Amino acid sequence: MQTERLKSIRNSFDQHFGGKTQIIVRAPGRVNLIGEHTDYNEGFVFPAAIDREMIVAASSNDSGTINAYSLDYDKDDSFNLSDIQHSQEQGWSNYLRGVMDTLQKGSYPLKGLNVVLSGNVPQGAGLSSSAAYEVAIVTVCNILFNLGISKKDVALLGQKAENKFVGVQCGIMDQFISALGEEDAALMIDCRTLDYKTVPLRLSASGHSIVITNSGVRRGLVDSEYNARRQECNLGTKLLSELTGRSMTSLRDATLSDLEKHSSSLPDKVRRRSAHVVSENQRVLDAATALQAGDIASFGRLMNESHISMRDDFEISCPEINVLVELSQNFPGVAGARLTGAGFGGCTVALVSNDEVERFKASVIPEYETKTSKKAEVYVCTATAGASTIERA
Repeated sequence: MQTERLKSIRNSFDQHFGGKTQIIVRAPGRVNLIGEHTDYNEGFVFPAAIDREMIVAASSNDSGTINAYSLDYDKDDSFNLSDIQHSQEQGWSNYLRGVMDTLQKGSYPLKGLNVVLSGNVPQGAGLSSSAAYEVAIVTVCNILFNLGISKKDVALLGQKAENKFVGVQCGIMDQFISALGEEDAALMIDCRTLDYKTVPLRLSASGHSIVITNSGVRRGLVDSEYNARRQECNLGTKLLSELTGRSMTSLRDATLSDLEKHSSSLPDKVRRRSAHVVSENQRVLDAATALQAGDIASFGRLMNESHISMRDDFEISCPEINVLVELSQNFPGVAGARLTGAGFGGCTVALVSNDEVERFKASVIPEYETKTSKKAEVYVCTATAGASTIERA
C-alpha cells in the first residue's frame, strides 16, 4: 500500500513543482492502549505507534515561501515565512503553518519549501492524524535544514504548534509516540519527566491482535469539550492543593486517598474528573506490569475498567461508542475493549484473539451498525517505529 502511495506522491510533486524530491519522511498515528486524559495532567500513558501514517515529500527553495499541495484534499496553499497567519479557508494547512511558525519563533533557521502531503491516518477518529502531520513536518525541516533537533524536541515542537497555533490544548503523548515509537512495542511514558519505558507487546506470542474500530462518529477537538476537561482538571488540582495543604502542580500529585478524604468538599463534576485521572494513572502502571508478565487477561480487565471511568467519571464517551465497547467486550476472544483517544466519538481499541478477528468483524460490526445506524471501519494494526526517512536524495 505504501508503495502505491509513494508513487502517487512522487508524481504529484513532479506535476506541481517539477523534478524530484529531496526528502520523503513518514510519521505514524497512534493508538493509546490505556491512559486517557492523563498526559496533560503530567501522568502516565501507554500508546503504540501504528501502521497508519502521514507521508511528506519536500524540497527546499530559496523564495522564503512555503508551497504545499495536499493529495488528500486536492488543494494547494502558499504562504511566506515572514507572515504566517492562521487560514480560515485552508484548514488542512494550519498544522503546516503552525509548525513553521513555531520553528521560527524558536529561532530555527528556515528556508522556503515545496511540499506534498498525504496521510492514511483516519481523520477525526482519535488516532492522532494531526500529531503525525506535525511530527512529519518538523522531521522534514530538521533533516533538510540541519536543525539538530532531538526526537523528544521534535515531539515538543509539534505539540507547541498544536497548542499555540491550531488552538487545541493537547498533551504531549500523541506527538511523543509519533516521534519515538518502537516496532512491536508500546511506550509507557511519564508525561511529567518525559522518561519512558519500552514494553514489548508480545501479542503474537499470546495470539492477540490490536483491533481498532472507527465508530463513524467524527470528533472535532477544537469545538469539543476537550479544553473544558483540562480546565476542570486544573480546578481539581487547585482545590486539592488547598484541601490537603500540599503543593500540587497537577493531578499527578493527588492520590485516591486524597479524593476519598475530601470528596465532600469538591464539586461533583470536579471530583469525578479528578477520580478518573488519579485512578487511570494507576491503571497504566498496572497494565504495563501485566503486559510485561504476559498477563493479557489482567491487561484486558484494566482496559474495561478504564472505559467505565471514561464513560461515568470523565464523561467523554457517547452512546455509539458505549454500544460498540459493550458488543466488543461481550464477544468471545476479546480480552478487553475501551474508548481510545480524546473521546466524544472516534475509535475503540480491543485486544482480540487472532482466531476470532474475522468473526469479530463479521459479527460485532453489523450488529453495531444496526443498533446505531453508523458505518464502522475496522483496522487490524501492528505497532511500528516512530518518524523516519523513507528516502533522501
